[in-house]
Amino acid sequence: MRILFLFSYLLFSFFAMGQNNLKALVGGRLIDGFGGPPLSNSIILIEGEKIKAIGQVGAMEIPKGAEIISTEGMDVLPGLWDMHVHLMINGHSNYTYWDSTYLSSFEKVIMPSSAHQLLMAGITSARDLGAPLEASINVRNRINKGEIPGPTIYVSGPFIQHEPYPGTEEFRWGVKGVADARAKVKKLASAGVDCIKLIDHDQMTMDEVMAVVDEAHKHGLSVVGHSHRPEEIRRGMLAGVDCFEHTGLSSAPAYPDDVMAMIKERTAQMNKGPLFWTPTVEGLYNYENLIRNPEKLDNDCWHLDLPQAIVDDIKQSIRFPGQLSYFQLTNIRKPTLKTKVLQLKEAGVVLLIGTDSGIPMKFHCQSTWNELDVWVNEFGIDAMYAIRAATYWPSVAMGVSDKVGTISEGKYADIIAVKGDVLRHIVLLQDVDLIIKHGKRYK
Repeated sequence: MRILFLFSYLLFSFFAMGQNNLKALVGGRLIDGFGGPPLSNSIILIEGEKIKAIGQVGAMEIPKGAEIISTEGMDVLPGLWDMHVHLMINGHSNYTYWDSTYLSSFEKVIMPSSAHQLLMAGITSARDLGAPLEASINVRNRINKGEIPGPTIYVSGPFIQHEPYPGTEEFRWGVKGVADARAKVKKLASAGVDCIKLIDHDQMTMDEVMAVVDEAHKHGLSVVGHSHRPEEIRRGMLAGVDCFEHTGLSSAPAYPDDVMAMIKERTAQMNKGPLFWTPTVEGLYNYENLIRNPEKLDNDCWHLDLPQAIVDDIKQSIRFPGQLSYFQLTNIRKPTLKTKVLQLKEAGVVLLIGTDSGIPMKFHCQSTWNELDVWVNEFGIDAMYAIRAATYWPSVAMGVSDKVGTISEGKYADIIAVKGDVLRHIVLLQDVDLIIKHGKRYK
């Protein structure tokens, strides 16, 4: 009898625990990330970390005991990705000073702060492109273990390039010859990075570039290629780089014809899968507006988890926004951005949302929605395309579309919601009302 009672008690406790582990998001319009028609009056049932079932009010029963979270009047969509962030920087205008002053604070203070700010902006996944190796791995792993809040982070660790700039050797690794190129990639792969970041490869030999990409692919790692200069693109295309970044530092009005021919030739090869590109335009496009109205710099969202001394230091460095050398060519470059982005889109490239977040005056709590806004409201890109570029396609690019990127049964519950019609007013994403990552509600 006693054994029967104990069994019944344990069974009841297990059942009750399972019920309390259920959440139901009820009533909102679901934009699932696949690009199809939204589902009105949706129900999303979350069990633990994952999505258990999806249905509609009146057609799907909500289990008794589930926590009901109303999403009435909201658009519900997958948690956003930012495919180009720099956790080790946070808006300071002087990189040389920042690196020498705060290198020892990257892992314990600055990178966790940046990650937390991203998460609270609705970014549930992000690709961090360039930071000291040990710090990158440790911060990523601490987030994954739930020790600190942040998006799921995919890290490249140090940049791979011809030669590191003075004082940057901790996060920029130079390559001297094919054997060294392979050895550097092997070291990163053995440490557990998620991708390889290649930069200034127009200064490397072509054999070195090929060795980096080949070795990365042997280890199942994608290669992200810096693409400010045409020759970086040409070499990246020849070597098989998987995803290109940026749209170019120059004021050239468009990509050269031979570069576009290479891109079109590659996108025609469907057997190789999509060619991805992260243009990172908003920091440049919005600079003139920022000069006219710098009030957004006073938004204290970027202060989150930063010591006051660092906040004050950043403020001091950007007190004259119109005088920063980083942006002095921007007024000439700005007219080229739309042209180049649309060139890529029309050539069949799959564009990804990424921001270069952390560059001068670009804070992790603001950058991603600003990028979406520029795409939709300035470049005329369809809002659903832009949302997929921040949800579904990044998960494909990182090889995790079976786990995240869409709101689908069996995938992790990375979900955000905003009040209103986000397909008509993309700027609603500047203030996300509900943030759930892996089933845990953060806002």
